[in-house]
Amino acid sequence: MRVRLGFSSGSMCCLCWVVFAAGSLHAQTPGAFPQASVQDAANDLVLAVGKSVLVDSSRQVERVAIGASDIAEATAVSTSEVMVNGKAPGETTLIVWQAGGGRQFFNVRVHANAGVSGDRLDALRRELRTEFPGQPLRVSAEGGNVFLRGTVKDLESSDRATQIASTAGKVVNLLYVNVPPPEPQILLKVRFASVDRTRGKSLGLNVFSTGAANTIGTVTTQQFSPPSLSSSTSTSGGTGGTGTSATSVFNVTSLLNIFLLRPDINLGATIQALQTDGVLQVLAEPNLLTTNGKQGSFLAGGQYPYPVVQGVTGGGTGAVTIQFKEYGVRLNFIPTITPRGTIRLQVAPEVSALDFVDGVTISGFTVPALTTRKVNTEVELNEGQSFVIGGLLDNRETKSLSKIPYIGDVPILGKLFHSMNVNHTNTELIVLVTPEIVNPIPAGVAAPDVKFPDKFLPANTAAPLSNPAGTAAAQTPAPQTVSVEKLVRSMQPETPLVIDSSYGPSGAVGNAGAASSGPTR
Repeated sequence: MRVRLGFSSGSMCCLCWVVFAAGSLHAQTPGAFPQASVQDAANDLVLAVGKSVLVDSSRQVERVAIGASDIAEATAVSTSEVMVNGKAPGETTLIVWQAGGGRQFFNVRVHANAGVSGDRLDALRRELRTEFPGQPLRVSAEGGNVFLRGTVKDLESSDRATQIASTAGKVVNLLYVNVPPPEPQILLKVRFASVDRTRGKSLGLNVFSTGAANTIGTVTTQQFSPPSLSSSTSTSGGTGGTGTSATSVFNVTSLLNIFLLRPDINLGATIQALQTDGVLQVLAEPNLLTTNGKQGSFLAGGQYPYPVVQGVTGGGTGAVTIQFKEYGVRLNFIPTITPRGTIRLQVAPEVSALDFVDGVTISGFTVPALTTRKVNTEVELNEGQSFVIGGLLDNRETKSLSKIPYIGDVPILGKLFHSMNVNHTNTELIVLVTPEIVNPIPAGVAAPDVKFPDKFLPANTAAPLSNPAGTAAAQTPAPQTVSVEKLVRSMQPETPLVIDSSYGPSGAVGNAGAASSGPTR
C-alpha cells in the first residue's frame, strides 16, 4: 500500500491513496493538518502482520521514529519515502520529521493476518493430533493469544501440549486432566540391631598387719577399697588400780574376691581377681507406612529433662525451666518411586542412649550426655530388595595400672603390689532396610488381630460399634476430570503436622525447644 502526502504553501495537507493487497489493509482519509508549529495532527494507519505500507512525502524526510518496535518497523527507504512493516498485533505511534520543521503523527494499528494465523493453527492441530492420539484437544486464536481446550490424561501431557501451542503465540491453558489414581503406599521394614560387648579384668592386692613384727598398718595401691585402720581406747579397773589400753581395728568395706587372715602372725590380705564378660543387645523392628514422596518418622525411646536458665536482667536471678530432649531409636525416611519402577530412599537411622558418665551437674541437676550413632544416606533398589548399613563400630580399651613405689618394682615379688583394671568395650550397630509397595486391606476383609497374653474386660454392650443398617453416609462420586490448576493445588505439600509437647505450667517444653508458660495454641 502506498500513502501519498501533499503539501501547499499555506498549510500542510495529507492525502491518502490506498491500494489493497489481499484485503489485509484498511486506511482512513485524514483531514487537513495545520502548521506543525501550531498543532500536530495524527492519522490512522492500519495494516496486517507480515504486510508493508509505503508513505510518500512531498517534502524531504529528515527522521522517523516508531514507538513499539516489536509491533511495527519504520524505515526511510528514500528521502521522500517511509516503509512501515507489521510485525505483531498491537497499536503504536509513527512520527515523521520533514524539512522545514513539519511533523506527521500516525496511529499505527497492526492486526493478525488471517491467512498466516490459519496456517499456523492448522499446523498446530496436526502436531497435537500426532503427539496426543485419542486425546481431544481444541485450539483457537484471538488477539494474539492461543486458547487450548480439551482433556489430557496427566499433567505431563498438559505441559507438553502447552509447550507445543506456545509456538503459535501466548497460550491460555484451559485443559482438563483425568483424575490420577491414588499414590502407592510404601512399607519400610527396618531392623535395628545394636550389640554391646564388654570385657573386664581386675587384679589387685591389699595387705594389712594387725601386729606382725610389732607393726600395725596397711600396704595398698588404694584402687580396690583397701581396709581402713581405726584406733579405740578402753579403760579397765581392778585391784591394782585403773588402766588404759589402746585397740586397733581394721574396717573392711569390701571383701572383694578373696579375704585372707592369719591370726597367729597378725597378717591379712584382700585380693581382687576378676574377669567379666557382658553382652547387651538392643533390637527394634519398626514397620513404617507412607505414600510416595512423603516423609515417615519413627522413634522408640523417650525424652529426658534438663534445666535451662532463662535470661537474667539487672541484679535478679534467672528462672530455671525444664526442657526435654528425645533419645532412643529413630528413623526418618522419604521413599520415591522412579520412572524405572525402583524405589529411591532417603533414609536417616539414628540410635542414641543416655550417658551419665560424661554428664554434668549444674545447680544440683545431673544432666546426662548422649551417645549417638547415626547415618544419613540415599539408596535405590527394587521392591523387596534389602540393604544393610553396617560397620558402625566403637571399640574402646581402658587400662588402669597402680603400684606401690619401690616394692612394686621388685622382680616377681613386685607383682603382688600391683593393681590392674582393664576394660574392653565393643559396640556395633547394624540397620537392615527392606521397602515394599503395599495396598490397603479391602473393605469387608477381616483386619489382622493382635494376640494378647491376657483377655481384657468384656465390652459394656454386645452390639458392635458400626453404622446401623441403611444409615451409612452417602458417597459422592469421584470426578473423572479436574482442571489443571485444581490438580496442581491438590499435589502441593500439606501443612506439617505440629505436635504440642508442653509439660505443664512449669514452663517445660518438649520438641519445640523453647520455654513457654503453657500449651501452645
